[in-house]
Amino acid sequence: MNRTTRKVVIVGGGTAGWITANVVACECRHGDCEVVVVESPDIPTIGVGEGTWPSMRTTLRRVGLAEDEFIRNTDASFKQGTRFFGWSGRLDRDEYCHPFSLPVEYASLNPARFWLAARAKTPFAELVTPQAAIMQRGLAPKQITTPPYAFAFNYAYHLDAAKFAALLHRQAMAAGVAHSIGNVEQIEARADGDIAAVVLDTGERVQGDLFVDCTGQRALLLGGHFGVPLVSVKQHLFNDTAIAVQVPYPSPDGPIASATHATAQPAGWIWDIGLQGRRGVGYVHSSAHVDGDAALATLEGYLADTSPGIDVAALTFRTIPFEPGYRTTFWSRNCVAVGLSAGFVEPLEASALALIEQSAAMIAEQLPRDRRIMEVTAKRFNAKMEHHWQRIVEFLKLHYVTSVREDEYWRDNRNPGSCPDGLRDKLTVWEQQPPWHDDAPRLDELFPSASYQYVLYGMGFRAKYDPGTAAGDSERERADRVFQDVRAKSEQALRLLPDNRSLLCSIVQREQEREGHG
Repeated sequence: MNRTTRKVVIVGGGTAGWITANVVACECRHGDCEVVVVESPDIPTIGVGEGTWPSMRTTLRRVGLAEDEFIRNTDASFKQGTRFFGWSGRLDRDEYCHPFSLPVEYASLNPARFWLAARAKTPFAELVTPQAAIMQRGLAPKQITTPPYAFAFNYAYHLDAAKFAALLHRQAMAAGVAHSIGNVEQIEARADGDIAAVVLDTGERVQGDLFVDCTGQRALLLGGHFGVPLVSVKQHLFNDTAIAVQVPYPSPDGPIASATHATAQPAGWIWDIGLQGRRGVGYVHSSAHVDGDAALATLEGYLADTSPGIDVAALTFRTIPFEPGYRTTFWSRNCVAVGLSAGFVEPLEASALALIEQSAAMIAEQLPRDRRIMEVTAKRFNAKMEHHWQRIVEFLKLHYVTSVREDEYWRDNRNPGSCPDGLRDKLTVWEQQPPWHDDAPRLDELFPSASYQYVLYGMGFRAKYDPGTAAGDSERERADRVFQDVRAKSEQALRLLPDNRSLLCSIVQREQEREGHG
């Protein structure tokens, strides 16, 4: 039968479930499709990383959340990219940044050609965008007078994942999303093999036409019921464990970093993000290269160095194992996986939340009106998500393959056999020409080609052949003008922009005053 899609059942809450519920509900405002979230009362939000990609601003606007309300209710702060410490292993400069803003005039000027040809000593990111200097100084991406979601420099957020899920929950309820609480005890199948309903331990039977699996790494529907396996990427990305901890600030008015800090360690790396009221810190590592006790000791040592006055022994540490990989299929029959159900790799570059947003948006925008259309939508969804996962694996691996660190973990990461074929091809081409638009040709790429440049040249990669500047003197002169403009704009921004905490405090105060007058 060619059934009409009248009910979308999202199994699982958390960030994945509630983002999907809100985005799909926005496309179903005419009342022709019901959305319900089935949520277990026993499963907490994992919240590894707690970082987002700039696309989150579009998602928040789409579901009708005001930025001030979001910032106040999720303990959020502004994130302008990632600063990497100790990754390259090069003695001259073992620090670089990946800002969210593209290089100035990047659409028509490839700055890497001129930077490489001139053998510039200025770090690449600092030469091509003012945002590098802004991140290093811990400044905000805009002023208090800048409208919500607008910016002087492109930005995302750091946030408290549990508080974010709660805010999304309230927003979804206001949008008419139904909510059922209970654990899935049984999955009922139709005669044709589709899922007919999920039966909860409360006795409730929730039937639907499209089921979205947001049950986390268990993947109860797509993995458990349909048996769709996970494609392991451990041969490329070795990390399979995270130790996470929440760290208070020594004083409530201390500075808040405006970037994720990622510090390399002998068997992985430590993330450090600043929220309004605390820091979120964690050690992502390979259990094949370090045991749990040694990994915990490494994290405790980092905290002792970076958290003066904090009693590290009094903190609560969570160990979170994960299998790095993604499903062979993401949409099978009338079931589609979003979030951890679809796959997970280390939380580097906030790829997990970005994929949740992409998945939710495609489901909502192309919500199949009937079962026949669903077959074609599923094929398109699977092709798109497979592309994204392959690019994510390649991009994350790029952060490791050009390092010259001599720890066993880092040497293993340089082994050519651990490098994805697609990335190996790119690195070969980049020996003679820098990345540009052809390296990220799709409009919906998670990572633009500029991101490859920031990481590649931040890690110390250099072309084997002189890239030259075949365009001649006029284009070289244009590049020089652009670089001079970057310096001038950097100096201006450093004078005019507030620090991250100052802007956040002003926004929270403004939201409190609005609520007081409401």
